Amino acid sequence: MCRWAAYLGQSIFLEDIVSLPAHSLIRQAQGATQCPTPVNADGFGIAWYSERPQPGLYRDVLPAWSDPNLRSLVGQVRSGLFMAHVRASTGTATSRNNCHPFAVGRWSFMHNGQFGGYDSFRRHADALIPDDLYCERKGATDSEALFLIALGQGLDRDPKAAMQRAIGLMGDLARQRGVAPHVRAACALSDGERLYALRYSSDDHAPSLYHRWSASRQGWAVVSEPLETDQADWSEVPPGSFCIFERDTVQISSFCPDSLRAVA
Repeated sequence: MCRWAAYLGQSIFLEDIVSLPAHSLIRQAQGATQCPTPVNADGFGIAWYSERPQPGLYRDVLPAWSDPNLRSLVGQVRSGLFMAHVRASTGTATSRNNCHPFAVGRWSFMHNGQFGGYDSFRRHADALIPDDLYCERKGATDSEALFLIALGQGLDRDPKAAMQRAIGLMGDLARQRGVAPHVRAACALSDGERLYALRYSSDDHAPSLYHRWSASRQGWAVVSEPLETDQADWSEVPPGSFCIFERDTVQISSFCPDSLRAVA
């Protein structure tokens, strides 16, 4: 499993989320408290939006705590919308192309979770990626496949419906050809304007997900684990939820992958 954090609001230094808090994302890479793998050392990545519609992207295979370039970058770059991820591989290689976030055009995406037995149906998952998007398939993870399938399912038009269809398709493959747990997913995605997040699992163990509004920063933090131990106003996102963060509002609605509705 992995840990991630995302932010939408007034422009802040990336370090305010990634490295400075008492339980920052870098600290979670070494000592996560709400997932089966407390160490997330199989690479990291950051996607941030600034002057252009497409996000900037920085990813590497080092553990997040051991890359001095990461601390330097997050201490200098400001953004009003960014996502950061530390990776614990569920089977695919430790390589830069397998590190989250992934980006295509104006969209960025990251995932914590798994599709059970992915190695046994990886070729079938790849076949769900449209031909015109397959050139964006740089790595080998189930997460990147999910992102590209969602883009093909209309992410630009309706992000929630596209993610329901994409997770449904991947979940069907896991159910038919993989192993349990078939689906566990906590995802963040953005089109450069809004921040979307979802939490879902085909069993009773959905990956953790929280959000918090900061009045001082006028911004939302959406995270796998709360960033400070002395802040009691973190809200847990209920399992089976889809969130839309925009300015000072959040909309939370139910989320269930289309083809899994009958068995959820």
